[in-house]
Amino acid sequence: MRILLTNDDGYHAPGFEVLEAIAREFSDDIWVCAPSEEQSGAGHSLTLNQPVRLQKFAERRFAVTGTPTDSVMMALREVMDSPPDLILSGVNRGANLADDITYSGTVSAAIEGALAGIRSIALSQVFNRETRKAGTIFDAAREWGPKVIQPLLDAPFAGRTLVNVNFPPRAASEVKGIRVVRQGFHDYSRGSIVEGTDPRGHRYFWFGLHPIEHTLDHGTDLEAIDDGFVAVTPLQLDFTHHSSIGALAERFEG
Repeated sequence: MRILLTNDDGYHAPGFEVLEAIAREFSDDIWVCAPSEEQSGAGHSLTLNQPVRLQKFAERRFAVTGTPTDSVMMALREVMDSPPDLILSGVNRGANLADDITYSGTVSAAIEGALAGIRSIALSQVFNRETRKAGTIFDAAREWGPKVIQPLLDAPFAGRTLVNVNFPPRAASEVKGIRVVRQGFHDYSRGSIVEGTDPRGHRYFWFGLHPIEHTLDHGTDLEAIDDGFVAVTPLQLDFTHHSSIGALAERFEG
């Protein structure tokens, strides 16, 4: 099995080492193509107004001066001699839950894989003050990653779909299991923008410094993580709100 690894935290990110260790439990045919620098929050963006450069570190190991989407596109079109059987994106340092998936470069790399018809999985590790202080941020992902991926290798994936996985901020031994759940929702109306002044006296703004409120609705990824479970969420790329088509069409009928 040929596996392509990518992420949005960058080629040198600690979570990328964890991802490769997970992938090597399934195959030795591993290819790496990731952003050369951190691209968190890049979403499904492309680099269009400047050239993208490709750096080769070793055989089958590349970095791209661009976004996660750029990285997957470069891997599939320029780097690899044949398509991979699986794309793994991550392991992201931080959650990609609920509405955050729309901002996530980690998830968007998997989206690009799904658009190419390749089985794609995004993996993210939620962390908190305790796991960060103890230096055990990725322990749950390392232990539970293979347990999540194994059943997905031959599971039926509908066209233009992917799977989003989040690991709870707990010691691996304290993770309660795996739940397949739906996407939750955040309350972004309570988000914050912090204003400051740089050394030259110019104003600047910093986004996302405070926690975002969310409701732990039953059966969601947010609830699963809060309960200590690995959250597995199938995602689709069809954003159409199908039930609104009829009513909206009536507005335009003559």
